[in-house]
Amino acid sequence: MTKTQKISLFLLRISLGWLFFYAGITKVFNPEWSAAGYLKGAKTFVWFYQSLMGPNILPMVNFVNEWSLTLLGISLILGIGVRLSSILGAFLMLLYYFARLDFPYPDPNSFLIDQHIIYALVLLLFANLRAGRIWGLGNWCANLPICSKFPRLRNLLG
Repeated sequence: MTKTQKISLFLLRISLGWLFFYAGITKVFNPEWSAAGYLKGAKTFVWFYQSLMGPNILPMVNFVNEWSLTLLGISLILGIGVRLSSILGAFLMLLYYFARLDFPYPDPNSFLIDQHIIYALVLLLFANLRAGRIWGLGNWCANLPICSKFPRLRNLLG
């Protein structure tokens, strides 16, 4: 990988990390925020998204949503655990995408593809390129003693 490619990948990782971190942390610090409004507007798999609005389940959905975005952002910014967090983040983006998909329109300004699909694809790119090892803590993490004992852990974290 050339230096220019590394710089581009690094800047993309940091900027997407900031986007996710900010989206998550603003939800964490807003006691009024809830995923209920988004879930109520589901157009695909309505039964699934409506089931997440149960009074015993919604607080957990809110917590997971807030902290998933926040931790995904931190992971991308620091470059640690990028492979694992990117795969989980891509899954989260697909959950967002399918909730609003009124086939073939995910939103009024998109046809088939919206920002959630782009985010998911970029996250999968990060996972495949091991983007956390480029000016991030991915190399350090992959060289921890525990990773030499558990090589699969090295693959997930680095």
